[in-house]
Amino acid sequence: MDTAYTSDTSDTTDASDATAAAVRRRGRTPLLIAGGAVLGVVAGLCAGYTVQAGRAPTPLPPLSQPVLAQAKGKAPAPLSAARDRKAATDGDLRNMLLKRPAGASDVERPAGSDGWLPMSDYAEYFTRPDAEFRTLLSEEFRRAAVAEWREGSLVVTIRLVQFRDERVVASQEALDGAERWAAEESGHTTAISGSGNGRVYTGGGLDSGGRHRAEAFARRGNVSMELWLDSDEPIAARTALDLAQRQWERM
Repeated sequence: MDTAYTSDTSDTTDASDATAAAVRRRGRTPLLIAGGAVLGVVAGLCAGYTVQAGRAPTPLPPLSQPVLAQAKGKAPAPLSAARDRKAATDGDLRNMLLKRPAGASDVERPAGSDGWLPMSDYAEYFTRPDAEFRTLLSEEFRRAAVAEWREGSLVVTIRLVQFRDERVVASQEALDGAERWAAEESGHTTAISGSGNGRVYTGGGLDSGGRHRAEAFARRGNVSMELWLDSDEPIAARTALDLAQRQWERM
């Protein structure tokens, strides 16, 4: 019985040793593969560096640029005020006003001074001058020019109001507000040709002084145009449109 027991233990020991050896052999194989891969990468880098080092260097592009031929002849003349709208609006705004027709006379109480209308005077034309004055400040009012004359009982007033139009397009807002008010008061409206949304308003009945009235409003750039006509007699739409069209074309 002792002999049989000894024989079984020996067989078990041999099997365990064989299994351990197999495990050790399997554990070394991935290490050998990884080491071979690293050596391959290193060898490839060395070979690539050797090939590149043996090549002639690629020349860099020149730093200097080709010399451009200078144009000959005189420089173009600057645009005239008629073609350069900024030159016109930055110049004397009074030059853009319609000239007084021959035979016309001064109004009794002319507005402003020497054709210029201060912001405080302009605000007085509104129902709430104090509120309008603050609005003009916030809307970056720049300046206003005015022309007035009388032909018989007809009184013509033209105002060109300029804004800076930097933070907001105040010139467009002024036009929109004037046209909303005029549309409610007038009975007839006519477009000013070529002005986009400029219009003439007539047939609005009598003003507070019992006189007939007509208005026209338009905008070019940062300048808003206001045209007012008052008369003891009804004002023909053709008369108002002709004045508005000619004033628009001067802007």
